[in-house]
Amino acid sequence: MGHCCSKRAAVKDDVKPVKATKTHHRKPSSTGGETPVCSYTGSPWQIGYPEGVGATPSPAGTPRRVFKWPFPPPSPAKPIMSVIRKKRNGKPATVPENEKKEKESFLDKSFGFGKNFKSKYELGKEVGKGHFGHTCIAKCKKGAMKNQSVAVKIISKAKMTTAISIEDVRREVNLLKSLSGHQHMVQFYDACEDDQNVYIVMELCEGGELLDRILSRGGRYTELDAKSIVMQILSVASFTHLQGVVHRDLKPENFLFSTKAEDSLMKVIDFGLSEFVRPDQRLNDIVGSAYYVAPEVLHRSYNVEADMWSIGVITYILLCGSRPFFARTESGIFRSVVKAVPNFNGSPWPSVSAEAKDFVKRLLNKDHRKRMTASQALTHPWLREEKHDVPLDILVYKLVKSYVRATPLRRAALKALSKALTEDELIYLSAQFNLLEPEDGCISLDNFKMALLKHSTPAMKESRVFDILDKMKPLSYTQMTFEEFSAAAISPHQLEALEKWETIANKAFQYFELEGNRAISVDALAQEMNVGEAAHSTLNDWIRSSDGKLSFLGYTKFLHGLSTRSHHTRQQ
Repeated sequence: MGHCCSKRAAVKDDVKPVKATKTHHRKPSSTGGETPVCSYTGSPWQIGYPEGVGATPSPAGTPRRVFKWPFPPPSPAKPIMSVIRKKRNGKPATVPENEKKEKESFLDKSFGFGKNFKSKYELGKEVGKGHFGHTCIAKCKKGAMKNQSVAVKIISKAKMTTAISIEDVRREVNLLKSLSGHQHMVQFYDACEDDQNVYIVMELCEGGELLDRILSRGGRYTELDAKSIVMQILSVASFTHLQGVVHRDLKPENFLFSTKAEDSLMKVIDFGLSEFVRPDQRLNDIVGSAYYVAPEVLHRSYNVEADMWSIGVITYILLCGSRPFFARTESGIFRSVVKAVPNFNGSPWPSVSAEAKDFVKRLLNKDHRKRMTASQALTHPWLREEKHDVPLDILVYKLVKSYVRATPLRRAALKALSKALTEDELIYLSAQFNLLEPEDGCISLDNFKMALLKHSTPAMKESRVFDILDKMKPLSYTQMTFEEFSAAAISPHQLEALEKWETIANKAFQYFELEGNRAISVDALAQEMNVGEAAHSTLNDWIRSSDGKLSFLGYTKFLHGLSTRSHHTRQQ
């Protein structure tokens, strides 16, 4: 189990990151520049370790941008570390210096940014250092911000040796420009360049990292104070996810406080690994920080849900001071992320509220389909009493899109399920329905479109979020009441993660028996689920022999769907 508190202990990392030179944490900076600091810590609590993980304290910091490999691993740990070992043991192919320079000469390192950095800003002391550059404090010489201190991220063009590295810088600036304006986003001011460097000018945050505040509190926050931190993180996550942006490196080091005040606003920084992502797109490159990486990232198929896993890890640390997944090597960390179950039994978890534990568990669900979104998390009972707005959720659009294109049998199954929902689920659905601004108690495609436009930024256009409206066109010819919206906007996968799922499912099946269940053949059911003859033997078990209708097992399985992959898995 990894720890975040102030007691020092020596730790040896058997495997070093690919991009980072050692396990470290960074001195506070306003833009995510890194200054390696070898600081290793232990924990005051005797918390059990996941099976197969040694009881060794972990470093306070996080391995930085540790993995990005160009092959799909069947297992998340063994093949990745195998490649690292081969790279170390084999002799790297040396590229002649003149050939290297010739290749670089073809790269266009002109970004179209202003060339007047030195006339506009006076550089001050360095506050952080990273792989491609460093971060300095600067003072504005002219304009509306004259004499105001800012943070400047200086990225060396000499280290931009590939078209990908150039595009990474271009995308980071584009993201910061597009998203700047949210109260929990570090504000972007300017981008300049000269022959040697790119200069990204941003808001200066002087309150230090969230990691440092956790350490200063003895390794953990009180439950009440943790709520304030988590709500700020969820607020900015819901904003970026609606815009079609996945951060991919959320961790305590990438949240800075504006000032040193205890009640200072917190800002998310460092969008160097962030990416625009369409609602139905799955990313496949493995990037992030080992302790906070989601299982589906290691399996090379993920979307914004990966950020929610990272938020779950951060919340776990805030509440108990330890990391939920830890090992002495990165190979072990990956294995722990995929296989280990977080410990909720050791101290201080018995004194933590049941609502807080449920909140963390629903974020650290290894099945990304069962994980809460940021908007859903803000309506969770643990945070419900806190005063905050519930943001529009892109998941609603994905689910409604599927519903309006579904078969009558599937719609009937979902309508039965919606009638069995408890108040906790209806609070979230009611908030989302109201955000769509219904007219006379109904919504149509125009409501969905106007809600997106109301929250639109240039990032939303870049990630093509509006494309999802094309697949919701059946709503152009009809209207949805709240009752039908509730059926359309629920996820059976998420409901299955609830402790009361069995009760909900039984109640829903009773409604389905009364209103939607009908006799169906195996062939027709296979066609409903878009699977071939190979699945017939499985589907046959879902149909009652007495009347040819779906059984309770068949109903619940039908709600979740059957993929070819899952069918083959069952047969093995």
